[in-house]
Amino acid sequence: MDFQDLYNTAMGFVLALGGWVMRVIWDNLKDLRTQDNVLAEKVSRIEVLVAGEYVKKDELERVVQRLFDKLEHIEMKIDRKVDKN
Repeated sequence: MDFQDLYNTAMGFVLALGGWVMRVIWDNLKDLRTQDNVLAEKVSRIEVLVAGEYVKKDELERVVQRLFDKLEHIEMKIDRKVDKN
């Protein structure tokens, strides 16, 4: 076996190993892309769910109105108490 045959065999092994490494990296990259797409879909579903749980404007107005009514009632009681003295 001369030097050229030895060199060709060694380069064949090195390139085969390099090809195998590149294939493993490529497969892992595909898996990561798939996982990224799945996570992105889950996040978008969570965003829709969270956006649906905000307080509605009419509910907030009703609660604020009840709060102001209670405060007005308390104010009237305080005014009556002051008038008695």
